[in-house]
Amino acid sequence: MIADDPTARRRRWHWRTLDTAAGGFALDLGLYAVSAIFAAITAVTSTLLPHRAWGAVAAVGYLVAALVVIAQLLLRRRSPASRLVGLPARWAVTSLAWAGTALLPLLWQSIERASGRTDRAQEEVLVVEQAGIRLLEHGTPYLGPDAIAALPPGEQLLGYTPYQPGMAMFGLPRALADTWWTDSRVWFAVGTALALALAVAALRRTPGTTGHTATAGTAHRRDAALLRGVQAATVLPICALTLATGGDDLPVLALCLLALALAAADRPGRAGVAVGLAGALKLFAWPVALVLIVWGLNRRAGTRVAAGAIGLPVAALLPAMLVDRDALTENVLRFPLGHGLVTSPAQSPFPGYLIATALPTGRLIAAALLVVAGVAIAVRLARRPPRTAVAAALICGYGLLVAIALMPSTRFGYLLYPLALLTWAPALRRPIDAPTAPAPADLSGRTTSA
Repeated sequence: MIADDPTARRRRWHWRTLDTAAGGFALDLGLYAVSAIFAAITAVTSTLLPHRAWGAVAAVGYLVAALVVIAQLLLRRRSPASRLVGLPARWAVTSLAWAGTALLPLLWQSIERASGRTDRAQEEVLVVEQAGIRLLEHGTPYLGPDAIAALPPGEQLLGYTPYQPGMAMFGLPRALADTWWTDSRVWFAVGTALALALAVAALRRTPGTTGHTATAGTAHRRDAALLRGVQAATVLPICALTLATGGDDLPVLALCLLALALAAADRPGRAGVAVGLAGALKLFAWPVALVLIVWGLNRRAGTRVAAGAIGLPVAALLPAMLVDRDALTENVLRFPLGHGLVTSPAQSPFPGYLIATALPTGRLIAAALLVVAGVAIAVRLARRPPRTAVAAALICGYGLLVAIALMPSTRFGYLLYPLALLTWAPALRRPIDAPTAPAPADLSGRTTSA
């Protein structure tokens, strides 16, 4: 996108106007209100019992958050300078909303599952925990093709572990004890919270956010953009639902956001470590790692980024390869590519899936389109490599959006990656480089930095 394009400037301005309306509370209210409706509909109509259980609890959490925001809007009309209507108050409501819409349903389902309920977790929870048990007992989280074939037909799908070896670490607690706190979702939540906390801390310490190099208004805009990015990774229903019922994607996403935050803070080595940890968990992080390596090369730090971004996933794969290479290949290559003993159940009606199922050679066509999209992104990276963390986040977000749309086997839940990455991008902008915009005004028309 060309920086001085008038149309682009208008789009950015329209988003900023919406984002800052009523001090940001207007969009907060819309987020929580629409999410409450979504959760209520999920509780009534979903065919997945863990999703219905999530919706019943999360609808109340979103509704409470929306009511609190309404109270803040009313207070803002009467007392614009009140601490209860400032940015810290919005952070507090976001934290409470995440607790009520993701953490509380997660803990509730984990406790009910420990009490004997068998409908309080999605299949990926069981898969990760079994991978942890196998890692502890056999040194590899994967079953070989012969072992999977020996399982009853209805259990063969659960015999696959279509993740990178590092994901099994979240299943290790269940290998040691069978109780609610060893549920892998609990540890997914811990990893997600830790990574996001580190990302927020890294961005707040970025040069130019404090002191004489940034005005109060600029720092306020950065913190508000950061809050919006955190909301997209936590209280957005697609993220809260995923964490409470399955959860394996959230620590991967949070580590990718941390990597981009460290890139914005000029910490290329640490950015490589963060995205390398994400890549050791799931393949979805590998495109982000590639973009960050190109970003690092553009800043003469490609080796430092690549050391972690490539080294950690390779280090995670090596033990599993030495123990049983065929099992590793069956789980992380054949099954995701559709050549396993059973077919992946990931079937959301995106273009790639529709093409693969509607045309005689649809799977080949969809794969070809995916390759073409990948080549186009590679050409973009070669001709115009990202110079900033903002540009890297945008390339990752749009690139993953296209990939998810064209994959023959995909899920709606995967959209959490591009949505969060694209919302995270404004928070990565250096305050000293950010475009100026008028500070928000109170009800009398006077500008204020609060």
